[in-house]
Parts: sequence; structure tokens; C-alpha cells
Amino acid sequence: MNGWLDYLFVFLTGGTVCMLGQILMNTTKMTPARILVGFLLLGVVLETVGVFDEIKAFGKAGATVPIMGFGSGLAKGAIEGALENGLIGAITGGTEAVAAGIAGVIFIAFVVGLIATPKSK
Repeated sequence: MNGWLDYLFVFLTGGTVCMLGQILMNTTKMTPARILVGFLLLGVVLETVGVFDEIKAFGKAGATVPIMGFGSGLAKGAIEGALENGLIGAITGGTEAVAAGIAGVIFIAFVVGLIATPKSK
């Protein structure tokens, strides 16, 4: 039974993030790109103030898969890098923390680009 509750919490957390994005698109003139950047920065802020770990404990993949999880990873890497190597670590730590995700996205985009056939309007 506990496994089903985990799925429910993941769905509720991820669904809430997506619902907030949809509400922003419907009620404001914000572009999807600005909303995306806003969620990324929200993940950075939540990680910086120490709240994202509690959200992640509750929502698991529902919190980490949306772009907020990417922002949290950037912030966590930058903080750890700054503690270890100072200013240079703050600059490079975030990139090192999310490098595998970035590489995966680039690879998948390349494969999809080979398979898909673009259609012009």
C-alpha cells in the first residue's frame, strides 16, 4: 500500500508544478520560455533556502523531473563547489553537478533529429 501512496505523492507534486505553469500561461502574457526560466530559478531559490529537500522527500520524481529539479541541482553543485574551491568552484560546481543530464539531453536530441523529418509551415 505504501508504494501506491508514493505514486500518488509523485503525481500530486508533479501535477501541481504543471498546473501552476498552465495557470501562468493562461492568465498572464508570459511566454513558455519565461515560465521555464522562472521554474528553474524557483528550484535554485528553494535549494538555496533549504526547502527543496523537504519537497523532494515528499514528491520524489514529481519534484526532481520538472525543471525545478534541474535548478536545484545547479544550486546544490554551485554551493558544494563554492565550499570546496571558492569562487571558481561556485562557477564550475553547478555545471559539473548537472553535466550528465545535459549530455543526455544533447544525445537524445541528436538521435531524434536523425529520426524525425521536419515539416515547414
